[in-house]
Amino acid sequence: MSVFTNFNTQAKNPIFQACFVLGLVLLSHIGVYMLTSVGVDLQQRLPWTLSTTFILFFAIFNAMISLMSDNMDKYWTRSILSYIVLAATAALLAWAFSSMTINEAGSYKWIYIVLTFGYLLFLSLVRIVRKIVEFAEREEWNHPRVRKKKKG
Repeated sequence: MSVFTNFNTQAKNPIFQACFVLGLVLLSHIGVYMLTSVGVDLQQRLPWTLSTTFILFFAIFNAMISLMSDNMDKYWTRSILSYIVLAATAALLAWAFSSMTINEAGSYKWIYIVLTFGYLLFLSLVRIVRKIVEFAEREEWNHPRVRKKKKG
């Protein structure tokens, strides 16, 4: 039970999340490299596809896990820095395993831009929803406010 509790605590840390996803990116790139070395014909841009897929995976789950954080400001700072490091490292790994720059890989430059803005938007939406829920929890909802009608 303590292993699960420790993992659950670590999973709330954006740096741990980014390292975990980066490990998945590296494993997938090594798997693609092994398949191509055996003779399986794969697209040269596949490492770029895998990198963007795992960045999207990080973005979605990082934003969802942010609902469980105790300090949103600290979580946001760590999340955004983790995203930047993850995106840059995933791009470097994709370049190393595909031997194509992001400009040579086609539209992946725009995919990275869309993922980044989408991540920031999704993180902001989750934060707004959390603020609304916190506000609603502080209010008393026993009965609606009685308003007097104006006579006119």
